[in-house]
Amino acid sequence: MRQDVKEAIDRYVDHRIHPGGFLEAVLCNDLKESLGRADDWNREDLFSIVSYCWNNIPYDCWGSPERVKAWLGRDVKL
Repeated sequence: MRQDVKEAIDRYVDHRIHPGGFLEAVLCNDLKESLGRADDWNREDLFSIVSYCWNNIPYDCWGSPERVKAWLGRDVKL
């Protein structure tokens, strides 16, 4: 996983900053949308990105659109 992706996830968790469309789809657990929005590097790194989320970020801030919406405190647009 690239450093900028890790930093975007960490900003999302620590400061509730929207992570961008691709990571939003990952955090919402939407595989189809994640693959559709991924560039070549993120498509290759998708397993690593999800593994990082699984092992390092709070359960209540990812896994469904409802959790992401609640974490950000606004509507999620997928």
